[in-house]
Amino acid sequence: MKRNRGFTLLELLVVIVIIGLLAGYVAPRYFSQVGKSEIQVAKAQLDSLEKALDQYRLDNRRYPTGEEGLAAVQPYLKKTLPNDPWGRPYVYRTPGQRGDYDVFSYGRDGKPGGSGEDADIGLNTSSEVSLVK
Repeated sequence: MKRNRGFTLLELLVVIVIIGLLAGYVAPRYFSQVGKSEIQVAKAQLDSLEKALDQYRLDNRRYPTGEEGLAAVQPYLKKTLPNDPWGRPYVYRTPGQRGDYDVFSYGRDGKPGGSGEDADIGLNTSSEVSLVK
């Protein structure tokens, strides 16, 4: 007699539980890396905006006004004016609280303050790319 060989329900459940445990272990680590990479992207974009603002200042002897905003530096960027990694426009203030201007993102949560991935990431004229306090 030939027996049909297959998996029992118990064997399938054990495999599903093992896959679930692995996913529960790996997924949080993967998503924390995504958050860190978004912060790195924001810092790189802020660096690019700083260079564009400096070029604007060299050509116009001043930084853009608050009314002109970051749109004034568009001709100095290789690509279009970027939004932050979370899809919101960067905030531009002049005069800044710590220099001639401040450029920053409110982070993942889109609100002032926060910590970790929700912390504000900012730039001022002292070439400081850091978390805004």
